[in-house]
Amino acid sequence: MPMLARYLSRTVLAAMLVVLGVISVIDLVFTLADEMASTNRFYSAADAIVYVLRTLPTSVYELLPYVALGGALIGLGVLASSQELLIMQSSGIRTPVLVGWVLLPVLGVMLFSLVLGEWIAPALQQKAQSERALIMSGGQAISSEDGDWRKIGNEYIHINAIAPGGRELFGVTVFELDDRRRLLRSSFASEGRYVENGTRPYWMLSDVVETRFTEGRLFARQHQQLQWQIDMSPELLSVLLVRPDRQSISGLYQFARYFDSEGLDSSSYYLAFWKKLLQPLATLSLVLLAVSFVFGPLREATMGYRVFVAIGMGLGFTIVQRTLGPATILYGISPFVAVLAPILLCAFLGIYLLRRV
Repeated sequence: MPMLARYLSRTVLAAMLVVLGVISVIDLVFTLADEMASTNRFYSAADAIVYVLRTLPTSVYELLPYVALGGALIGLGVLASSQELLIMQSSGIRTPVLVGWVLLPVLGVMLFSLVLGEWIAPALQQKAQSERALIMSGGQAISSEDGDWRKIGNEYIHINAIAPGGRELFGVTVFELDDRRRLLRSSFASEGRYVENGTRPYWMLSDVVETRFTEGRLFARQHQQLQWQIDMSPELLSVLLVRPDRQSISGLYQFARYFDSEGLDSSSYYLAFWKKLLQPLATLSLVLLAVSFVFGPLREATMGYRVFVAIGMGLGFTIVQRTLGPATILYGISPFVAVLAPILLCAFLGIYLLRRV
């Protein structure tokens, strides 16, 4: 690699790291301040700090496209202000070559985002949310304020907390309906664990209070243990309490396919799936747009103005993406199209401006 290429790539990468550090610290402070408001006699300030630190990789992952945008804009802006870009171009280095050198650290950011979003951030996010729910309930996990409702077959279930790995459940509420949507049975179990017996795995519930509904009568029973047959693996249950946009790419795809098989609306999961899968392309398109501005209208701009433009472009991209997201649900637009449209818009605008340069 030529010395100038290394110098240009290092400058842009250093600017990205500075932007990442500043944005991460600001996000950490505000997230911690918000989480401190949730402390109680069980959930202490130390627990809140641990929770925020575990969710920090998720925040970093969500910010990476804007970090690359700001880093490219500021890094190249510094070189443009010192006339170094002009000297490189005057020495015979063509603009496409310079753009290629800028994209070298961006490729590293794209690879890092895939690793962080698939294997690191989702696991820590799941562990953080599970342990937070358990701690806030005082270890009893009987509060319905936490957890989430899901329809699985003819059953509506609510799980207050899921241990990391998905093989232990806490605070399980089940409502079973018949084919005519009439309530047949309700039950609550303090906890449950996954049992693999070789042929058909099941969940073993403990301390179960069961109520059966018949014609005009109710029958209530208590069980120390009760088998629960449900078509849901620990892998799927492990992401039950995690928001779709904070799950792994593979987990999102599995959950979306499962919702399709159950006849449920899976658009929110497909939307999050395509958003995370195409995030590297979003990063690339934003950087192309930033580079085109530096070589064009922002060549002589001040640093403050470049930062302002970077924030504006990031906000514009986010607004378009979040506006098209609900449209997939309201108007039946393909989630793939909704995610890809703003990416292509940024890429085409960046290429158009670069061609004019």
